[in-house]
Amino acid sequence: MKTPPAILALACLLALPLAGAPAHAQQADGLRQRMSAADFKAAGLDRQTPEELAHLDAWLDAHPVVKTRMVSSSGKPVFYADDAKREKIDTRIKGHFGGWSGQSEFTLDNGQVWKQSSSDAPQCMSAENPKVKLKPSLFGAWLMYVDGCNGDAHVERVR
Repeated sequence: MKTPPAILALACLLALPLAGAPAHAQQADGLRQRMSAADFKAAGLDRQTPEELAHLDAWLDAHPVVKTRMVSSSGKPVFYADDAKREKIDTRIKGHFGGWSGQSEFTLDNGQVWKQSSSDAPQCMSAENPKVKLKPSLFGAWLMYVDGCNGDAHVERVR
C-alpha cells in the first residue's frame, strides 16, 4: 500500500519539533554541568523553562570566557589578548617631547606609557604636548607617529 504524499508531508511536519528535542535537552544539560546543583538553584535557574535554559546556554557558548596573560613567557606585560582587535590610538604626549633617543619613554594623556623599541627613528623637532598616533603594525608591533616628525618609530607599551 502506497502512502499519499500529503500524509507523508504531514507526518514529517509533526515529527519536526521532536527532532530538536534531544539537542534542546542537551543544551540545557550543558549549563547544569557547568554549575553545581546548589549554584544552579541559588541562581534561580531551576525556575527557568527548558527554552530559557537552552537560550542561556547557547548565549554562553557564543560568548566564551577570554583568558588573558598578565605577562608573556619573557616576563613582559601583555596588554592585548592575542586575538583582540587592536585599534589606532589618538592622544598627546604629556609634557616635553625632545625627539627620539633610542630608548625614549613617553607618558600619554590617556595614562599609558610607551617606550621606543627600535633605534631607527625619524628626525623630529622638540615640542610641548604634541599630538601622537599609535597604530598597530605587523606581528603585534606598534608604530608611533608624533606631530612634527618625518615618519614613525617602533614602540612598545610599558604600562
